[in-house]
Amino acid sequence: MADHLSGYQARDWDVVDYEMYQHGGSQLWFRGPRPRALERGRYVVCLGAAQTFGCFVAQPYPQLLEAELGMPVVNLGYGGAGPRFYVRHPELLPLINGAAAVVVQVMSARSEDNSRFASGGLELLTDRATGEQVSAAHAYAGLLAEHDDRLRRLPGPLRKAWRVLKGPHEVVKVLDETRTAWVDSYGELMSAITAPTVVLWFSKRRTWLHRTPRAAWWWQRYDDVNAMFGDYPQLVTPSMVRAVRPWADAYVRCVTDRGSPQPLVSRFTGERISVDYGRDRPDLAEVRTDNPYYPSPQMHEDVCAALVEPVRALVKRSTATTPERRSGARA
Repeated sequence: MADHLSGYQARDWDVVDYEMYQHGGSQLWFRGPRPRALERGRYVVCLGAAQTFGCFVAQPYPQLLEAELGMPVVNLGYGGAGPRFYVRHPELLPLINGAAAVVVQVMSARSEDNSRFASGGLELLTDRATGEQVSAAHAYAGLLAEHDDRLRRLPGPLRKAWRVLKGPHEVVKVLDETRTAWVDSYGELMSAITAPTVVLWFSKRRTWLHRTPRAAWWWQRYDDVNAMFGDYPQLVTPSMVRAVRPWADAYVRCVTDRGSPQPLVSRFTGERISVDYGRDRPDLAEVRTDNPYYPSPQMHEDVCAALVEPVRALVKRSTATTPERRSGARA
């Protein structure tokens, strides 16, 4: 599957200009402004999905971080990306590994492969059985529906309890494969990065989940695809985060919903406007006057505040470190 170039620029033009530019080595398009001449060990790189890219935000956290650190910060956020996306593009590694520090967002697991769907590291999935390419939400909703008929003979309350607590065996199997693949992809990605790294949890999901030995019961619901996914990063459980954390030099957690939902305002008139999401993805067609999903400008301010000191500390240490510096790196 070819990498899809998001239409964020066309979709969101009235709200923000993303100043998109093409990275020469990969031919992928990233958010600008295009980095000026970069000196090895004198810049920071941020990897992640749309939350790092900064949908609907004039100054996403990589840009805010650049102002705080007084050094270039390269935003390699890519819409719909999971860790497998960056593993598939080793041509980005010279840029990534030349950095003084790399911020790696905890990305969604719905952008991972399994026995039913092929992702290519992006949220647009291909059904292996039919070859159809659909959004992850449509793909997993269809998977749930396939196995729902078997429950129709059960009494209503029992059917509901089964959907919430247990789920069809086939669906559970696919999700287990997906989560295992996600951890493996992060292992490959983190092993390939030789620069000092910060793993970043940036979500509305409350921090107590990180202290829970197992995922909360509602996280395992199977009656509805959105409930099954949970808030961003979708399908990621606390145990998955704990598996990834030792591979990084630092871990930063920012849980915030400040300013969300964000009113969508024209940068030309200052007035409230509607944005047609179908200009980006026809399968996700929806017209909105607010942004309830992507992080708001205030949330980007919060994550920058959480990142600045840990990143600054890694930048200071970077000149004295070697590629083998990570005590938790994979063998």
